[in-house]
This record gives sequence, structure tokens and C-alpha cells, in this order.
Amino acid sequence: MAAAADTTKTRPKTSPKSIKFLFGGLAGMGATVFVQPLDLVKNRMQLSGQGSKAREYKTSFHAVASILRNEGIGGIYTGLSAGLLRQATYTTTRLGIYTVLFERMSKADGTPPNFFMKALIGMTAGATGAFIGTPAEVALIRMTADGRLPPDQRRGYTNVFNALIRITREEGVTTLWRGCIPTMARAVVVNAAQLASYSQSKQALLDSGYFRDDILCHFCASMISGLVTTAASMPVDIVKTRFLNDPPYKSDRMVHMFSDERYTQTHSICRDDVLVKVIRKEGFFSLWKGFTPYYARLGPHTVLTFVFLEQMNKFYKIYFLDS
Repeated sequence: MAAAADTTKTRPKTSPKSIKFLFGGLAGMGATVFVQPLDLVKNRMQLSGQGSKAREYKTSFHAVASILRNEGIGGIYTGLSAGLLRQATYTTTRLGIYTVLFERMSKADGTPPNFFMKALIGMTAGATGAFIGTPAEVALIRMTADGRLPPDQRRGYTNVFNALIRITREEGVTTLWRGCIPTMARAVVVNAAQLASYSQSKQALLDSGYFRDDILCHFCASMISGLVTTAASMPVDIVKTRFLNDPPYKSDRMVHMFSDERYTQTHSICRDDVLVKVIRKEGFFSLWKGFTPYYARLGPHTVLTFVFLEQMNKFYKIYFLDS
């Protein structure tokens, strides 16, 4: 009985599931505040070559200069409200589910799941989070793309809630989940690469004996994870960006822009629609168009998200679990 009591006392305490979900969302939102300009540039670069504005941005620096010149300093934060809502829905769900499943799949002695199980958990968490976060994703893509259009063709959403209301009213509520399949496909690739590679990199760094479980270790693991994720996910990300920006109908003011850029409504990324059209018209390596701003955005976002998350978990453990 005494031994059983001692075992109970030494059993490590864990955060409530609600806290895991809350910290996941807050970490993603905090990171977005810093990297939103890079997300804007990445989206503009991926849309460069679509419709009548072919190759409008030669490089990432050219894109930044053009945005600042045409839209002002505030233009680089276009779509911030949508970016924050996306993190509040998508990241809250994916990191919360990943953390819960990771703990459940770990052995009783604390041994973590193997790499393939981590990847499977990441794919499950990512697909679920992406479905929930698709409406905010649609608003984000449209808001960040708006500035590249002539003034009379812009949608002019004032914030993410205005975007969601107008999309629902003008195009139907199902439009909020238009493109959820390529969005979920992108999330599966991102999360399988990001969450699994982060956990694996962190574990390898700790096992090397040169790192402790501190910010430096979290930073290095995040940078490795960001590089792996960027290389793996860019092709599906450009498909997702093009698909969500494309309107579901040919209105009078948009028809000339998209007359040669219509993508099928099957939500397929394998048939002769987005993926094949991009490769055929712009070349195979255009699938990695915007690599620099994508990694410049994903790298710091990955670093900041995991650093914020680790620090929140650390302080919660110190002040609430161990007190």
C-alpha cells in the first residue's frame, strides 16, 4: 500500500486538455503577429503568374518594395485579423490534438512514440485543424491577394469577420469550405513534416548530450523542422493558395482575370486542374515559387510557435502543477 501511495505521489502531473488547446492557439497567434508580412509576400509570390498579372514580382524583395510603394507600410499587415483567426482555429486544434495523442501514445515509462507514429499523429491533427480553420484560410488568402488587383476589382474586406459575412451572403456558406481538400492535404504534409520532425530533432539534440531542454534546443529543433517542412509542403501550398483565391463563379468584374485560370470544382489536386496547369504554364520549379518568403515565414513561425508553447507549458508547470 505504501509503495502504491509512493507511486501515486511521484506520477508526473499533466496540464488539462483545455490548457493544451489554449496554449497551442496562443502560441500560433503570437507567432503570426511577427510573421504576417512574410505570409503576405508568400501568398503574393504564389499568385504571381496567375491571370493577366504574369510574373508581376521578380523576387521577394521586389514584392516587398512593390507592396510598400503601392499600399503603404500598413499594407504589409493586410489580412492580420484573418491570420489571427486562422491560428485561433487551426493551430489551437492541431497542436491540442497532437499533444493529447502524443501523450496517449507514449509508453508508461515516458518513452515517446517512434517517428512514424509521430508523423501519423501529426497528419491526423493537421487534417482536423485544417477543416476547422478553412473559413479563416479562405478569408486570409483573399485579403492578402486583394492589393494586387486594380482598385475597381478589389473585394475590399475590412476585416476577417466582414470577409466571412460577405462570402456567406454573396457566395453561400459552403464557399467558406471551398478548397478544404487541398487545404487539408497541405496540412497533412505540413504537420507530418513539422510536428514529427520537431519532436524527432528535439529528441536527437537532447540525446546528443550537447543540448539541454531550453530555448536554444527549441530554436535549433524548430529551424530544422522549418526547413524540412518548407521543402515538403510548398507544392501543395501553392495549389491551396491558387484554389482558395479563385472565385467560385465568373462575375462580370472578375471574368477577364480568371477566364484562362478556371480550376475544376472537384477539389482534386491530382487531376488536370491546379497542379497540372501551374506546371504546364509556369514550369515544374514554379511549385517552389516564393521559397524564400515561405521559409522566412515558416521558419520563424515554427520557432516562435514552439518556443512560446514550450515556455507557456514550462511556466504553467512551475506555477500551477508543481505548486
